[in-house]
Amino acid sequence: MSEFTPTDRTKVRRKPDRGTYDRETVYNILDQAFVCHVGFVVDGTPFVVPTNYVRVGDKLFLHGSTASRLMKTLGSGAPFCLSVTLLDGIVFSPTATGHSVNYRSVVVMGKAEPIEDPPAKLAAMRDFVEYVLRGRWATVRPPSEQELKGTAVLAVPLVEASAKVRTGFAVDADEEYSGTAWTGVLPFQWTPAEPIRDPRGKREIPVPDRIQRYSRPQ
Repeated sequence: MSEFTPTDRTKVRRKPDRGTYDRETVYNILDQAFVCHVGFVVDGTPFVVPTNYVRVGDKLFLHGSTASRLMKTLGSGAPFCLSVTLLDGIVFSPTATGHSVNYRSVVVMGKAEPIEDPPAKLAAMRDFVEYVLRGRWATVRPPSEQELKGTAVLAVPLVEASAKVRTGFAVDADEEYSGTAWTGVLPFQWTPAEPIRDPRGKREIPVPDRIQRYSRPQ
């Protein structure tokens, strides 16, 4: 299926022209971002928690301590909302209320499925590491049995999802441009800085080229 079916929970109602349910668009945003925010409710109190994730096919995987409130709640089958946002630029308008941002965002609604099978859990953890840096898994110590037991891994089937994208300049009327304020877009791009060596690491090990030239999919 090339598109997600809009539901009452994922249909974009505010600025619907910016909404898209195209699966490729949703996946491209998810694959470029690094952190998601998960909203859920415990005993009537709402929580929003930032965490890492990885997409594998038509599923997202989340991981964390088995003692965490996030993992316990989602692992119980409680419904939740997951969102990701990429900031692409600040939009400067000739009016105070016309300022905006260019962005790409995704909202996912769903329920999580705990991964209990040790080989499947290990495979998911490998996917987490490889999402950070391709080829990294082969160079580091794999999780111990105790570490696996202490880590919860959840799968989130991608069934209800939508994306929302804003591009371009301010949308003020032409007559608003008679003032003296500069108007335009200040682009933003996530760019890594120079790697900082861990003082406890072996100094003779050079910075890998994949880290020196690190980039995320565009």
